[in-house]
Formats: sequence, structure tokens, C-alpha cells
Amino acid sequence: MACLLSAASYAAIDVYDFDSVQQEAQYRGLIEELRCPKCQNQNLAGSDAPIAQDLKQKTYDLVKDGRSDGEIRAYMQERYGDFISYKPPVRPSTWILWFFPPLLLIVLLIGWFWQSKRRQLVASGESGVKVDNNTAALSVAEQAELDRLLSRADNDKKNDHEITSLEDKK
Repeated sequence: MACLLSAASYAAIDVYDFDSVQQEAQYRGLIEELRCPKCQNQNLAGSDAPIAQDLKQKTYDLVKDGRSDGEIRAYMQERYGDFISYKPPVRPSTWILWFFPPLLLIVLLIGWFWQSKRRQLVASGESGVKVDNNTAALSVAEQAELDRLLSRADNDKKNDHEITSLEDKK
């Protein structure tokens, strides 16, 4: 009996009676669009916070009074600020939200195109960057030192490979 009562308490469902299907659609659209002030990035429809319940009730009351979507949004924004809406209005205080992401994308695309064009010009030799191909050959002493270092590196690799194969055989 206790299990059934505790399960029933978790099954709270909001039931609202509307005069028309349009009112219900308006209500559903608004609670999907309005954000819960307490929850992070959750709309009123998905939130079980007490303030969300109050806001759903207030939205229902305003819809039943025949208010328009704009009037209801204005009412909510007046009391809770621009945070209440997933679509804040365009005004100087919200310009960064509306215009910064597209501007950043445009700047990044221009930079990427400029960089790729610059690399193509350097690769084709049309960039005006001069590469000095007149390098002097190594002297006999420098060539001997280079050969000694390379053979030593090859020997080290062989020794490492032999040690690894001996360890694998064990």
C-alpha cells in the first residue's frame, strides 16, 4: 500500500482545461519557449521546479484571459528579464548574443581562406618569398661527421630492435 501511495505522489501531471485547441497550442508553445529561471537551460515544460509550476499556472491564466503571445512574453520579460526567453529581443544589451557569433564565424572563415591562399602561393613560388637555393655543399669534415652520426643512429636502432626481439623470445 505504501509503495503505491509513494509512486502516485511522483506521478504529478499538470492538467489544464482550455476553451479551444488554439489556446492549448498557444500555451504549449509558450511553455516550450520560456525558460525556467531556476533551472539551467530547461524550459518550463520540462521543469518540475516550484517556480516553473507557478509560471506555468500564470501562463495558463494569461492564455485563458485571451492575451496574445507577445503580451505574455512581455509580461514574463518584465518580471524575469531577458533570461526567461530562449529568443531574447534584439536591443543594444543583447547585440553580443545576436551578432557576435556570426561575426566571429565570418572572421574565422576569412582568416582560413587567407591562410590557405597564402600557403598555395608559397607552394607555387608566386608569393614573392625568395628561397635561397644556393646553399654551399658540406665540407669533407662536415660530411664525415654527418656520416658518423647517421651510422651511430642506425646502430642504436638495430641494438634496440635486437633487445626487443630477445625480450619477445623469453
